[in-house]
Amino acid sequence: MNHDYQRDISGCGLTGVISKKKRMIGGDVIVRSLCLMNDRGNGLGAGFAAYGIYPEFRDFYALHIMYDDESSQRTCEEYIRNEYHVEKAEDIPTRPVKTIAISPRVVRYFVKPLRERMEGGIGEDDFVVRTVMRINSEIEGAYIFSSGKNMGAFKGVGTPSEIAEFFRIEEYEGYIWTGHTRFPTNTPGWWGGAHPFTLLDWSIVHNGEISSYGINKRYLEMYGYKLTLLTDTEVAAYLLDLLIRRHGLDIPTACTVLASPFWKDVDYMDEEEKEAITLLRLTYGSALLNGPFAILFGHSKGLVGLNDRIKLRPLVAATKDDMVFIASEEAAIREICKEPDRVWAPRAGEPVIVALED
Repeated sequence: MNHDYQRDISGCGLTGVISKKKRMIGGDVIVRSLCLMNDRGNGLGAGFAAYGIYPEFRDFYALHIMYDDESSQRTCEEYIRNEYHVEKAEDIPTRPVKTIAISPRVVRYFVKPLRERMEGGIGEDDFVVRTVMRINSEIEGAYIFSSGKNMGAFKGVGTPSEIAEFFRIEEYEGYIWTGHTRFPTNTPGWWGGAHPFTLLDWSIVHNGEISSYGINKRYLEMYGYKLTLLTDTEVAAYLLDLLIRRHGLDIPTACTVLASPFWKDVDYMDEEEKEAITLLRLTYGSALLNGPFAILFGHSKGLVGLNDRIKLRPLVAATKDDMVFIASEEAAIREICKEPDRVWAPRAGEPVIVALED
């Protein structure tokens, strides 16, 4: 047998691009990059997240919701209108795709929490998180798959080109984009299980397997998170929300928690660094992500790429002027940036942290 034609693709493909100057990037750009890695998926999931796509509603939370039927939609909308001022509600624009025979109804709502419903001094973000957890766990057939401001996720069961065509991704412009093609191994391929996974303005795409899912899940449940989406990637989105938004860790520290150095490496650090890492590991041991993974997470102020502590999944980064690209393959970057200024492979556990200039 000729092995020259075999390829170890390590499952799943992810890609992301950011303009630090917030220059708008058309959706066709991220689609081209992701479609180049089509063979990293198996058609059971693909998706995109974009930031800056709703400037006219920048002060409203954009709830993207999937519905299985009219009954679930009625129940969910009754709940939303009781809790929020709804500035606008509309079907998310889609187009028919021959290869997508069945799809949920997808609707978006631009909302603000009603002050009289925010009991006990709860903040708006916490109020929205509570809504996401409640609807996703208690209303059968309804699933909030995006809940941030001036951003949105678009995902489903299909190849990257099919999902891009279905959601008309080429019609959007954003200054941060991420994309994902899925090759599920031990979790089901369903519309809610496609990536990105989101909460507020956090959006996560992931290649690999989080073997610490059980520990991470129990830890998150202590803080009120409900994990209902049947895939390990969900814990990454919620852990970032917990560590950064609720506990106030900065992004480099949160990345250290998720991909902490091995104890054998801590022993060789200087005393100050050794003490800091030891405290983090003792405090947040249950938030450590074990297993092979590469993740990209977008947020309202930037984009971050992170590998596991051994780099068991590929991740490549590049820069060109104010643009930064991160992907599973260098080819996916060169498809949309022919001559980057710099290309490198981040080391194991070493985050690539990109912040918007303003």
